[in-house]
Amino acid sequence: MSQANPTVNIVEVVRVSPPPSNSFTLPLTFFDLGWLKFHPVDRLLFYRVPEESRSVLISKLKSSLSATLLHYLPLAGRLVWDPTHTKPSVVYSPEHEDAVYVTVAESNGDFSRLAGSEPRPAIESHPLVPELPVSDESARVLAVQITFFPNQGFSLGVSAHHAVLDGKTTAMFLKAWAHSCKQEQDPLPHDLIPSFDRTVVQDPTGIDTKLLNQWLSASDNKPNLKLFPSKEIGADIVRVTYQLTRENIQKLRERVETESRSGAELRLSTFVITYAYVITCLVKARGGDPNRRVCIGFASDFRSRLSPPLPSTYFGNCIVWSGDFDAKAEPILKEGGEEGKGFISASAVETLSGCVNGLSPENIEEKMLSPFESFMRMEPGRQIFSVAGSTRLGIYGSDFGWGKPVKVEIVTIDRDMSVSLSESGDGSGGVEIGLCLKKDDVERFVVKNEARYWIQPNENTRVWWDQKQVKSLLPLTSCY
Repeated sequence: MSQANPTVNIVEVVRVSPPPSNSFTLPLTFFDLGWLKFHPVDRLLFYRVPEESRSVLISKLKSSLSATLLHYLPLAGRLVWDPTHTKPSVVYSPEHEDAVYVTVAESNGDFSRLAGSEPRPAIESHPLVPELPVSDESARVLAVQITFFPNQGFSLGVSAHHAVLDGKTTAMFLKAWAHSCKQEQDPLPHDLIPSFDRTVVQDPTGIDTKLLNQWLSASDNKPNLKLFPSKEIGADIVRVTYQLTRENIQKLRERVETESRSGAELRLSTFVITYAYVITCLVKARGGDPNRRVCIGFASDFRSRLSPPLPSTYFGNCIVWSGDFDAKAEPILKEGGEEGKGFISASAVETLSGCVNGLSPENIEEKMLSPFESFMRMEPGRQIFSVAGSTRLGIYGSDFGWGKPVKVEIVTIDRDMSVSLSESGDGSGGVEIGLCLKKDDVERFVVKNEARYWIQPNENTRVWWDQKQVKSLLPLTSCY
């Protein structure tokens, strides 16, 4: 039986340093600077390890982390912005005793519940991730927390500064750490050794200077690393995970091909279909004025899109914002017949497909700078969609020697109500969709779409909604 108010007690905080190495400085590029003041990305990986000795587990994780940091020195360092320098850099210095701080904790919570997909208060995940220290002058790059659930397993909480590494770099680091822990003395494979070459990023038009000027103008023209304030997460915010199977996605794809009236060639990738589907669900769940505007955004990996392309192991950010920040709700609400009961909006698919097809090195500057203006002029209350994670990161492959994680979550989607996407943990080719919404909004979503319930719930989710007196919910596959 799960406790109503699980507690997390800090056992110790330890410093984990790389083996002896020289100081290291890594300047930020314009790809990094776009995320300078965004909140860190907090991830949770849950591992079911009921019988492993705690001391042995901690020792293995610490020693393998130290060995991995030798290849990932910036993660042990600090982000600094010296007033005498034009832009921030990541600095690792043994003289400053730079290291990754690892928190060891214990929870009396129900591991299966926290690592499950059923709705639960979003704030219950917060004590499982560490705080990443950030001040006006400097910021830690990475913090780790290992939380034990006696006789159940442990969670690995990772908080990473978004201006230093994107999702692909984070996934590469986690898999490198897992490899070092599981294989011990085996060297890292080539595809897990990062490239720190900054000369491969070309900036002939000075995008970095333009971004820095925007950040400086927002902080009295003084170098400042303080992050945007994080909103308080209320107890009414619910975290829930849904799944779309490979078969679900294919049926949605076929439906779009049948219903789309666009003359343009559509990119019907798993990402486009899944994200358009979630947008359709949430726009219709809110309803309201069809003339209202919605913001549809996402970030794309540009490593392979640049000319010449960057190495796949490039360390840092190489993602660019894209989307339609002024889309109208009307076509999404109307499509699918009376009362908007369609499964997926063809217009949402067309919008996303057009944005993806339009990704090009030639418009990077516009894509990097335009979100500043767009967000500044948005009216309060506009429905905003963005994506955290990707179905291509493969974080479920992070096996430290105790098997693959039973659940992976991006905790920080509750701060900006992003949608998290990842590959299905069972390796079936499906997609896991993470949402954080007000409980009433989630209930409206389920009730509104009850007759054509699109997202495949697991059994725990179905039971939870049944307890809310919602009628039995039909999986997507039975709707065709």
